Amino acid sequence: MITDNMNEILDELPEGVKLVGAAKTRTPDEILEGVEAGLKIIGENYVQEAERAFQAIGDRVKWHMIGHLQSNKAKKAVKIFDMIETVDSIKLAKAIDRACANIGKVMQVLIEINSGEEPQKAGVLPEDALSLVRDISELKNIKIMGLMTMGPFTGDPEDARPYFQKTKRLFEEMKEMNLPGVEMVYLSMGMSNSYKVALEEGANMVRIGTKIFGERQYD
Repeated sequence: MITDNMNEILDELPEGVKLVGAAKTRTPDEILEGVEAGLKIIGENYVQEAERAFQAIGDRVKWHMIGHLQSNKAKKAVKIFDMIETVDSIKLAKAIDRACANIGKVMQVLIEINSGEEPQKAGVLPEDALSLVRDISELKNIKIMGLMTMGPFTGDPEDARPYFQKTKRLFEEMKEMNLPGVEMVYLSMGMSNSYKVALEEGANMVRIGTKIFGERQYD
């Protein structure tokens, strides 16, 4: 099933779009099947789950942190991940920067935008994003590579469109500024239910879990 799902998704994604396999709760065997079917980037929500999967799969793929990262987990995270898509504060950025300095690594990051301005959700508010980008760009062991957003989750993917549009506008504004130390390359938007809308609105990185691996089974 996973192989068939991967083939279908890879066939329909436009050229140049990066597919991140959202592997929350998945077993290393399930993830490995996705990798063997062509998945090149694994997205993990939790450092502990990522450690287990990494032991089985290693650097055959790239690893992205797509869940909220706590500052106290930065030291472990930087050893595994190639990109952290969920940086939303200078405190977290500094923790990543320090941890990377200790192992001689420069971490690629995306700035997470709280495009729906939802108080219960992670992400920097759109109006505060530029200031945060400027502050983080001064850190030597971090490289800002773009923006990421979740958008409010509803049953209808069309509801996400305005939030994707808002994030895309922000992405283009920052790109035009040519800020030192910042490369606006990746716009990570859209999940299994909304990635087609996200692609229409300019996403070039999508995070897909259920559509690859099937419905999640929670204990």
